[in-house]
Amino acid sequence: MAHRRKDVKFAHGGRSASNGRARRPSQSMSEFSEEPGSPTTNGALASPALDVPVQTEYEKKRANFIERTVWTLVMIGGFFWALGAGHLYIIIIVTAVQVISFKEVIAIANVPSKARSLRFTKSLNWYFLGTAMYFLYGESVIYYFKHILMVDRAASTGYPPQVSSSSSSPYKKGHYRFQFTQFAWTHMALFLIVGQAHFVINNIFEGFIWFILPVSMVITNDIFAYLCGITFGRTPLIQISPKKTWEGFLGAWFFTVLWGVGLTHFLAQYKYFICPVNDLGANIWSGLECKPNPVFMARNYALPFVPAGVPIPRTFNIMPVQFHVVILGTFASLIAPFGGFFASGLKRTFKIKDFGDSIPGHGGMTDRMDCQFIMGSIAFFYYSSFIAIHHTTVGGVIEAAITGLTHEEQMEVVKIMSKHLVNQGVISPKILELLSEQLKRR
Repeated sequence: MAHRRKDVKFAHGGRSASNGRARRPSQSMSEFSEEPGSPTTNGALASPALDVPVQTEYEKKRANFIERTVWTLVMIGGFFWALGAGHLYIIIIVTAVQVISFKEVIAIANVPSKARSLRFTKSLNWYFLGTAMYFLYGESVIYYFKHILMVDRAASTGYPPQVSSSSSSPYKKGHYRFQFTQFAWTHMALFLIVGQAHFVINNIFEGFIWFILPVSMVITNDIFAYLCGITFGRTPLIQISPKKTWEGFLGAWFFTVLWGVGLTHFLAQYKYFICPVNDLGANIWSGLECKPNPVFMARNYALPFVPAGVPIPRTFNIMPVQFHVVILGTFASLIAPFGGFFASGLKRTFKIKDFGDSIPGHGGMTDRMDCQFIMGSIAFFYYSSFIAIHHTTVGGVIEAAITGLTHEEQMEVVKIMSKHLVNQGVISPKILELLSEQLKRR
């Protein structure tokens, strides 16, 4: 009788023969090669394999096109509805966009964190987002509505909430360098997304036109860059985006400027679009009232160096804002696309196609908003530097009186103003007497 060798191992990782028992044959269905109608291990007939229809490449593209078109129409419809409903709804949309974009960007860096089983990342990232939004949104509300909000010195500083100390540290020994790298990633995301979204919201407060113009210019530039590129594009523009061409780039600039000039001419006719926000409850039906910025008042301009006899008018009537629109359109064509180049380089670095799938058929929110953020920031800086009218406002005076004076000094200011109004015959002298009595009681 032949004896088994004790050092023999079975091919399927079974136990050696030294334990005296052989491995049971696997009953996994993957180990059987069955034909349709052949008996299975329990004697029953196996059902024929179902023919699953394979989707062709054309059908995939058609389904993607339909999905993309439907969601494009949904987003356009939602945007115009919010535009008519009021500034508050547009601010809510911008807030949602920045939160989703932040989530997508942070998710890229969280992949290695999960691989290392580091627990701090999610909660701490959302804390930083909430703190940044609290500080920036509070600053904007106080600045634009200080004539309504009676704030004290502590509230006007806009300090973010403090974190209570805890004995448990979010850091894990042996991973300090990696975790501080994650910190840097989070803060860069806050700077590039939340910081720039803050400027977009400030544009809304300054007037809808300063929000609509940059947004629509970026969209127009993107559309005509594609149309001009596929029509007569030949020369590559940049290596990181091989589909972009010089012909598409220049054609998009021309049509973006043309669109901006035409849209500004239309929006400037309605105060709802050009007035700064003084009532968050206003909508397109109630409208807004203000003294328009002088850039929206048409003036006569003369063309220099026009030879006599040339059939060209020497003077033309145009709003000064149109000159600013040409510059903003140039910014949208020359600078804003670099937000797309930056996003493309980032995706290539992490070897991903899209930042996410937040918008069906379109990819991630960041994929659609990479140029919008940088254009919104540029529009705010340009408006603040060359268009905004800087003068003393009622809100500025009230803020100085509230935050820089004591209660006694504030009462003295009220008394002096009351004297002035009594002398002008605006209010009754009895009001001044009541104020004097109140001051004596204190």
